[in-house]
Amino acid sequence: MNWEEWRGYSPYKKLWSLIGGRPWTYIIRDLWHKAEILWIIGLIAVGVWMGHNLNWLEVLRWMGVFVGGFIFGHFFWGKKYIAGQRGKPDDSSSDSESSHATQ
Repeated sequence: MNWEEWRGYSPYKKLWSLIGGRPWTYIIRDLWHKAEILWIIGLIAVGVWMGHNLNWLEVLRWMGVFVGGFIFGHFFWGKKYIAGQRGKPDDSSSDSESSHATQ
């Protein structure tokens, strides 16, 4: 990758190309599949902590954000899981959007 090519990347792609070398969604997806029980325990622990330390309106707001993220995440993670999947160096956000629309 050269400087001119990197300058044309979106801010998110600039970050993941420097930190981790592939999209973070793929990295997190790999971690989820390697240690699902730890993620589940962690999410339950966060939920219990929130239930004990925050007022219910704030808990409901966080739940709404989580559910929204969960739903929108399925728009992007609707493809078959491939362990160690890498992003394509020539992907742009418009290319990935058009590829999702054709599937």
